[in-house]
Amino acid sequence: MAQATGLSPAAVSYALRGLQVSEETMERVRAAAAELGYEADPIARALASGKTGTIGLLSGSLEDLWQQALAVGIGRGLREQDRYALILDAAGDPDRQHTLAQQLRDQRVDAMIVQPIDPAAPFWSRLCESVPVVAIGDSLPGTAGEVVFDNRRGVTLALEHLLALGHRRVVLLTPTMASTPDRPAEVHVLAEAERLGQTVEVVTAPQDLEGATRVARKVLSSGSATAVFCFADSIAYGVYAAASALELRIPDDVSVLGYDNHPVSALLTPGLTTVDWDIEGIIRASVRLVVAAADGATRRRRVVQQPTLVSRGSVRSL
Repeated sequence: MAQATGLSPAAVSYALRGLQVSEETMERVRAAAAELGYEADPIARALASGKTGTIGLLSGSLEDLWQQALAVGIGRGLREQDRYALILDAAGDPDRQHTLAQQLRDQRVDAMIVQPIDPAAPFWSRLCESVPVVAIGDSLPGTAGEVVFDNRRGVTLALEHLLALGHRRVVLLTPTMASTPDRPAEVHVLAEAERLGQTVEVVTAPQDLEGATRVARKVLSSGSATAVFCFADSIAYGVYAAASALELRIPDDVSVLGYDNHPVSALLTPGLTTVDWDIEGIIRASVRLVVAAADGATRRRRVVQQPTLVSRGSVRSL
């Protein structure tokens, strides 16, 4: 291959992996590879480099439709970089996530992307000492990189929007369990509610449709709030289902606000008002950071995703 292209073996290797060379050089090498019928031997590459080409992706809960979309996008982005995603689901359980993270480490993945359920767990710092980790959502100690959400801004956008429309009694439906009470987003909700003079009741709800609907039915039946703020659009879909079962109208009888702008949210009747986090930007940043970490980059990078409020028809003025 080097002889066919007039490049050094190292340059050919970099070009085939899409690293440290120009687009023109990559196209030149790939064209030569196609003409010669060249296919890289992944086992030989792994033995020579000590790399497997595999990136672990540890999701918080794939019952959440937004996290499903994120996993699909990251898997596709890694494939474009000649890497393979090994996707595991913690199913909302921090202990299960701990176990799965250890399994990924023991399988010698080149690096790992995690959506931490319990970012305060001491396990994360130990994990980051043994494998490069990129965190999505919340910050973790010792990571090679992180794509964190400005939850303070996201929470403020949501609560201020509700307050501007007269909603002072709000129920927050969150997937966070009692065993992990210190997630930054929940802390910001309570602090912002106090600042704004709102009353917020925090209720744990699962992210699957059946479970979210069951919890939402109890909340809506109590009539304790004029608005329900959901920390996942998937949970908000359960509120829609519960409202329909109880013959309540959205937003006439109760307002609903989501938190991640899944594509389905625009198709509901009425459309779900929600907070958008630019999922495509998260995918691009995560793939870029984890590939760099897997290739030995030592500079720690931090990307902060800024939210925007997408106003549709699910919140009304009182």
